[in-house]
Amino acid sequence: MNNINKVVTAGNKGKKVRSDCFVTLELTSSGGINIDLVSKVKVLFGKSIIELCKKELEFFGIKNANIKIEDTGALPFILQARIEAAVKQVIDTDKEYLAEMIEANNYSSTKDRYRFSRLYLPGNTPSMMLNAGIHKPDGIILDLEDSVAPAKKEEARLLVRNALLQVNFYGAERMVRINQGQRGIDDLKFVIPHNVHLLLVPKCESAEYLQELDLEIEKIKKQHNISHPIFYMPIIESAMGVEKAFEIATASPNVVALAIGLEDYTADMGVRRTRQGDESLYARTRMVNACHAAKIQPIDSVFSDVGDMEALKVNVKTSKSLGFEGMGCIHPRQINVIKDNFSPEPEQIEKAKKIVLAFVEAEKKGLGVVSLGTKMIDPPVVKRNQKVINLAISLGKLSENWMNEIE
Repeated sequence: MNNINKVVTAGNKGKKVRSDCFVTLELTSSGGINIDLVSKVKVLFGKSIIELCKKELEFFGIKNANIKIEDTGALPFILQARIEAAVKQVIDTDKEYLAEMIEANNYSSTKDRYRFSRLYLPGNTPSMMLNAGIHKPDGIILDLEDSVAPAKKEEARLLVRNALLQVNFYGAERMVRINQGQRGIDDLKFVIPHNVHLLLVPKCESAEYLQELDLEIEKIKKQHNISHPIFYMPIIESAMGVEKAFEIATASPNVVALAIGLEDYTADMGVRRTRQGDESLYARTRMVNACHAAKIQPIDSVFSDVGDMEALKVNVKTSKSLGFEGMGCIHPRQINVIKDNFSPEPEQIEKAKKIVLAFVEAEKKGLGVVSLGTKMIDPPVVKRNQKVINLAISLGKLSENWMNEIE
């Protein structure tokens, strides 16, 4: 049922807001479409913004309305999301106003790709989304959970959906952190059809919830003829989650990593989070062990001091020594520090080269035993060092033809 004369709003405005807009919409019984555009770029782009608005309102069957758009440099996909969010407050419709996905976003991911750095972006703040990919994080997370106010959840879904279609991720893994419980299930229809690679599942405490996700996602994939897998990174954020880490890690073949969220974990434990991290050592090592037992990646919590790069470097080295294989980022400046310090060090690469070469030479001679000097090398050791070699090559720290370059 249409809500004639009900005034609704969507979007953000204020002195610090940029690359966004604030839409005020009122359905009327007559008078056609009246658009009031307030924008510093009205002279250059006013006509196209007004045409976009008219076209979208026509798509939703709205013939009479007063609409005001207060624009602070919003791109078309942002304007479309804000207008749709307003429309859906005054009419009951399942229609979606979708743009085409840009060609640059038509790529896939793999279960075992490196996930050293993942950059969190608030799902209702478009200015942070636009150029995130140029910083080259391994993954970009569009967040629908903690960074979005409860009253803005519906708007954020539409904006995140449009960002998946129109924002260039520059090859980063395309991630979305869904909400908890049923709200997270409801988030799925907004992201699964649009080439999301991985879902972060917050405050996960059971295998059953992940299996419920499997069922819901399969339904959506069938509806949209999607064949690629949708991976999961459950976030362990409570004492119960820690105790059930292995159960969660093995709940679904789509689980490729576990992350730990230390702010919520320490709150659940009733302790204060410290920089040295003694209060969370059990939780971190328990989760890391569960991940390695399940053959998936353990990912550490974010480091909240975005101004102290030296402390971040120490934190990453500690994290790596515990067996973690990545960490969350809350600012782009953290990305390179995290990636560089999770990368293999020169001494580690040299050792790996010797072990892999010894294995190759043993194979050539038909030997069943690999040795380096006086030490025997087990197959798991060879495999682990081959992984170091592969990682060094992928990061540009070692040539693909390194064997042929040895004198």
